[in-house]
Amino acid sequence: MSDLALLDRAFANIIQRFVRTGQAPHYTELAKDLGLSMEEGCELVHELFARNVPGWVHPGTDLIASFAPFNNQPTQYRIAIDGHQKWFAQCGFEALAVRWLFPNKTVRVDAPCLDCGEPMVVEMRNEQILHVEPATIVGYTHSAIGGSREDAPFR
Repeated sequence: MSDLALLDRAFANIIQRFVRTGQAPHYTELAKDLGLSMEEGCELVHELFARNVPGWVHPGTDLIASFAPFNNQPTQYRIAIDGHQKWFAQCGFEALAVRWLFPNKTVRVDAPCLDCGEPMVVEMRNEQILHVEPATIVGYTHSAIGGSREDAPFR
């Protein structure tokens, strides 16, 4: 088991990489950044998720698929920061949380409605909502917010 300080450093490294590049690091990049062996880097990724970090690796791999609030694979929740789109959110609610990682930046979420397919847009900066389209946007989930590990994707 890794110590909590190392897990914290790994968590911060992954989030910071997402913020900078729009992608999660490969475990080899994480290992290099943290001064670990490649095997230790791989084990660290799996340990983070075993400790209920909200995300997962792609089934049967060591590749980070999702790390809240981001998704490493394209989703319908496209995130643009100051007009540059290279991020994807894990879900619609996590898309709203992305703004905390980009202070003083305009965060735009574009997504199709999962009920009718019509486009939806939310623009935010810090705690201010700048634009919502359509004005009647609502959020819905069929499971408890946060859910249980049994409800997690690929489980």
